[in-house]
Amino acid sequence: MANYEEMLNLAYSKIKEPESNGDRFEIPKIEGHFEGKKTILTNLLSIASHLRRDPEHIQKFLLRELAVSGQMEGDRLILNNNVPSSKINQKIEQYTKEFVLCKECQKPDTELIKEGRLSFIKCLACGAKHPIRNKI
Repeated sequence: MANYEEMLNLAYSKIKEPESNGDRFEIPKIEGHFEGKKTILTNLLSIASHLRRDPEHIQKFLLRELAVSGQMEGDRLILNNNVPSSKINQKIEQYTKEFVLCKECQKPDTELIKEGRLSFIKCLACGAKHPIRNKI
């Protein structure tokens, strides 16, 4: 019978190496196009479901941060100005850091809760609860 070290080495040789860099959560990139002076964002609903947030909440954040007007039409967000996708992706990353990722463990397993007039991010992974500074 093989000793423990040999069996352990055999087990490690059969384990598949992880393909990612260890992060299970990636911030999705926006998809869209320009129509005249308008920017049409086509995958806002899929980003909202990936982040597990209300699309209306993300819409309000983007409109405020980008300083543009816009509206939802079906599953598309229409911005009434030409906005480069790099700037929109930067704002979605900022939204994720403020409203999705836990401040303690940096995991995306959070929910927004409201207690009175204050809003909090509650982490379902570690149990931490942090107030949200930004109001939308």
